[in-house]
Amino acid sequence: MNRRYFVKQLRRGLTALLLSPFLWYNCRGNMRSRKAIKNWIWYNPADGLSVDERRKRFERIKRSGIDVLIPQLYNSSAAQYESRTVPVTSNWLEMNLPLARDAGLQVHGWMWCMPCNIETIVVEHPQWFAVNGNGQPAHEKPAYVPYYKFLCPNHEGVQEFVRNIAVELAQIDGLQGVHFDYIRFPDVILATTLQRRYQIQQDREYPAYDYCYCETCRSLFKKQSGIDPLGLKDPTANQAWLQFRYDSITHLVNQILIPAVRQHDKLVSAAVFPNWRHVRQQWAKWQLDAVFPMLYHTFYDQDIRWIKDMTRTGLQSLPSGIPLYSGLMAGAFNSKEFMEVIKACLSAGASGVSLFEARAITDEHLTTLAALMRK
Repeated sequence: MNRRYFVKQLRRGLTALLLSPFLWYNCRGNMRSRKAIKNWIWYNPADGLSVDERRKRFERIKRSGIDVLIPQLYNSSAAQYESRTVPVTSNWLEMNLPLARDAGLQVHGWMWCMPCNIETIVVEHPQWFAVNGNGQPAHEKPAYVPYYKFLCPNHEGVQEFVRNIAVELAQIDGLQGVHFDYIRFPDVILATTLQRRYQIQQDREYPAYDYCYCETCRSLFKKQSGIDPLGLKDPTANQAWLQFRYDSITHLVNQILIPAVRQHDKLVSAAVFPNWRHVRQQWAKWQLDAVFPMLYHTFYDQDIRWIKDMTRTGLQSLPSGIPLYSGLMAGAFNSKEFMEVIKACLSAGASGVSLFEARAITDEHLTTLAALMRK
């Protein structure tokens, strides 16, 4: 290689590295400059706003220091875009993507992955649904709430179905990425606040909430280990069986969904649980472009310090270079607390925050965020 060419290319590479929004720090330590911070917002299209109201809302969101809109485009029942795979509620995306982009927002498509509440799927493919330790399929007896009709990640039909939705989104011009949600099993142990809400006490893993024991999972695990999990005295104590469930979701993400999205040059991110073991979601092993732990502290009877700790813990678990965005329940904070929690997340190393969700964001929140981002 010509020396002059080599030096030129090296200079370009170093410049790109230093300007990377995920790697640039200033002299204050962990607190990143505005250039290095990217903030996101989850957005439910069922907001009842007119087109003009949405245009103004998008402009307000952008001015406040939010860079990326994550509209919910598939919610386990229907799509808000022209889908060929699932029922369509509206063509919200086609109407609003230009508005969001004109406002200066990037847009990533938010899709639910494992729950499925499409009646034709329930009727035609009952074998696709996850089965709990009592032998009850999720479409017949969903855990906790009616929409918890989770699919089995190991069934080939399910893998193809979920992949097709991801591919549809990845093929849409103007979307920068695809964002996975509910990419997990049902909660085997609920967060403490939710246990009280549903009047459930979960001091250990109980069969009614432990998934998946379908024929596909049992057969695959027996082939791998020689053990039928239903033959175990205490399946919850068998580390190989636990790891099999972790690996089932990881395989779906890394080997099926991510390659399908990246084939279309789109970014891949996921909303994940801080208590990942309780949903069999070993997300530190996922080959994502960004990760969004949902640090909804009120679910866990915690405070801002816990959010900061979970941000730091999440980053420590990830391979170097993968950005983490702290997921915040915006409506749980007043303006002073809101500023404090964002500062705490950034000081812990987050590349920004993601706010849940647009309908819960007040003008006061947006003003507070804008003031913080100007500093």
